[in-house]
Amino acid sequence: MAILALMNKLTACLCILFLLTSVLPSCNPAEKKPQQTVFNINLDEGLTSLDPAFCRNHNTIWIDNQLYNGLVQINDSLKTIPAIAKSWEISPDGKNYTFHLRNDVQFHDDTHFKNGKGRTVTAADFVYSFSRLIDPKVASSGSWIFSDKVAGKQAFEALNDSTFRITLKQPFAPFISMLTAQYCSVVPREVVEFYGKDFRSHPVGTGPFKFKYWKEGDVMVLLKNEKYWEKDTNGKQLPYLDAVRATFIDDKQTSFMEFIKKKLDFFNDIDGSYRDDILTKDGHITQKYKGKFILSTGPYLNTIYLGMLVDTNLAIVKHSPLRILKIRQAINYAIDKEKLIKYLRNSLGTPGYQGFIPKGMPGFSDTEIKGYNYNPAKSQQLLAEAGYPDGKNMPPITLTSTVDYHNLVEYVQAELERAGIKTTIEVTQGASLREMIAKNGINFFYGAWIADYPDAENYSSLFYSKNKIPFGPNYTGFNNSEFDKLFEQAYHVKSDEERYALYRKMDNIVMANAPVVVLYYDKRVNLYQNNISGYSVNAQNLLTLKRVRKSESQ
Repeated sequence: MAILALMNKLTACLCILFLLTSVLPSCNPAEKKPQQTVFNINLDEGLTSLDPAFCRNHNTIWIDNQLYNGLVQINDSLKTIPAIAKSWEISPDGKNYTFHLRNDVQFHDDTHFKNGKGRTVTAADFVYSFSRLIDPKVASSGSWIFSDKVAGKQAFEALNDSTFRITLKQPFAPFISMLTAQYCSVVPREVVEFYGKDFRSHPVGTGPFKFKYWKEGDVMVLLKNEKYWEKDTNGKQLPYLDAVRATFIDDKQTSFMEFIKKKLDFFNDIDGSYRDDILTKDGHITQKYKGKFILSTGPYLNTIYLGMLVDTNLAIVKHSPLRILKIRQAINYAIDKEKLIKYLRNSLGTPGYQGFIPKGMPGFSDTEIKGYNYNPAKSQQLLAEAGYPDGKNMPPITLTSTVDYHNLVEYVQAELERAGIKTTIEVTQGASLREMIAKNGINFFYGAWIADYPDAENYSSLFYSKNKIPFGPNYTGFNNSEFDKLFEQAYHVKSDEERYALYRKMDNIVMANAPVVVLYYDKRVNLYQNNISGYSVNAQNLLTLKRVRKSESQ
């Protein structure tokens, strides 16, 4: 079996070598040609599909971002800017969005187009692509983008080849921002319908790179789209790279060693098992690795929190100590978040002293939201007021997490123990934890919320009462009429600044009622080889390779 596995791996490597050398021009001694550049990355989670209708995890988002385009896109400041739609108008009532499309965007070549050549994208392609997202037969994981906002497929109209309209049931101010999600990519009907479910491994889009080869769990190759429509500020056609090669090593430490050997050009995040070898407790590169690569960090729209069920209509909440507000507040005050960040995260994070909306999100404020700092005395006072002085006679609370975050929840357990709050830790598999949380089956749980799109509405939606399970992601069962009123009011507010003010009011309501403990706001951690430039630095940690350059020397 070992020999067979080795032969398979060798065959795959030879195949990739053949692909890269046959497609990329080789140097002719008589005619010196430019050095061809291949960008090497590793995806530590396998991909289940390259169909944007199933773009549900981070690695898939990264690859789909190279293969596809939508109407709009985000820049590194998280502003929504034109993509295939060169401009758009919104009707005065906020329900009709009319997009004017570019006429120079073509699908990648495929044998199922006429003469095998990719054709120009039209408004009808967006009608098809968006209708497909809400089609129950497709069962897209991205159906939520439109399902509660449109009355059906008739909401998508091609007024002519270059004009596309979407009609909403009611105004929804963050809608343009939501359209930047990779789910909203355009795909060609004739190719999708030919391949059916196999479109997952035969992707055809309009992006800066086109699909070439994928041996699942082993290697993938994307090649430069020579007909890509975007240009840089000097008028030079993007992308600069000739190819992207992805491997699928699931062990982070092994893939980091590949990066150190310069076999990878990019590495994302640093696992706890070897973090101290790379970073000091203050978040700087250790002497061992100083100068050997580029460390790029910044805000990441990912809130790490502990969730607490507060819906007293649920049987498991009726006798839970967490049903008492002052106990939830005492838990919030009992945890030293700065120490957690420094010693468990090597300072790669920001203590969660504000609200649930993370640092880096447009509209975030570190002064207008009243969260919880570390205050053991206040924690003790609240416990006593709740009838449990020093935690006496208080039933123990079970905190559920996955093995990946065992160190973090053990730290929380020790902090709560010091305050007199007894906890037990239950460790389960990630899929099981998500399923139990989604069924309101856990009183106290570890959670993380990564932004689906760069608007604070995405975070506020976790506390809207109409989003209670099974209708949405209100995992804590939070219900507050004032919050709901502000949430619905925000739908109709066109001014970003006015909406941000409403979101901050909502965040203060959440913090006052304490259905969550905001532990920290995450930081993006990207490593690049020293010969890489032009990479993106955005708070969504979206990998964008169309402007990346790779020089010859390292």
